Amino acid sequence: MTHKHGQGCGCGHTEETVDLARRRVLASVAAAGVAGAASVAGSGAQAATDEAKALYADPENPGLPQIDMAIEPGRTALVVTDPQIDFLSEDGVTWGVVGESVTEQGTVDNIEELFKAAKAAGMPVFISPHYYYPHDHKWNFEGTLEATMHSIGMFDRLGPLNLDNFEGSGADWMPQYKKYIEDGETIVCSPHKVYSPAQNDLNLQLRKRGIDKVILAGMSANLCTQAHLYDLLELGYEVAVVRDATAGAKVPEGDGYLAALINFRMVANGVWWTDDAVKRIGSSA
Repeated sequence: MTHKHGQGCGCGHTEETVDLARRRVLASVAAAGVAGAASVAGSGAQAATDEAKALYADPENPGLPQIDMAIEPGRTALVVTDPQIDFLSEDGVTWGVVGESVTEQGTVDNIEELFKAAKAAGMPVFISPHYYYPHDHKWNFEGTLEATMHSIGMFDRLGPLNLDNFEGSGADWMPQYKKYIEDGETIVCSPHKVYSPAQNDLNLQLRKRGIDKVILAGMSANLCTQAHLYDLLELGYEVAVVRDATAGAKVPEGDGYLAALINFRMVANGVWWTDDAVKRIGSSA
């Protein structure tokens, strides 16, 4: 953890409260009866399981019009939200609640497949990351998950100009993504602070590149990914979401992935599987 909690840090949290919050997050999984997260922790990433495909299958007879998005070179980009250790690694602080979904969907590998396809096709890639600095821990009010993220030290960094202890921390990229993100071509936007890109420069960076179509992936399905979808739609973009290149928390309050998937079907311009997205990207080159 990069932000050192203690009596003098000013954020209101101590090492003890952070540890308690982490244990509360893990306990919430047990309360929901979701034992799978622990069992898959050492299994590594893989393609979406047959069980998950069946569980989250699209309806055989959709009641809504089926809309799709065409990729147009020069106008289309891949946008990935929060491809960071705290969301996608067994070592991340949220693995206890997102690990089962990440493993079911094959999220880690699927995001990498999208990176590979976009780079091979010369498609622009944008990252919308999530970072918290010490001053963010002094907010006067928070929503439920904002409070949770702050209390467990999620995405913590020592400051916007300070990379001390960043390498390998929960705020860092997943190691297998670094060669794509740090290639000198990928656009890493300023951090979003709650869920959507309303407070970062993603929209500006996309518009300055002439992008008006987005292939969206990343974490977490019903939080930052969904919020990016809504915000981009309101700004006039076409957005296709890659359904198995995201995942969500499973807690007593519900299945975040399922909640997001329902909304993706209702509002996105396309809802694709990774294999389909990769083929489309390759064909557009």
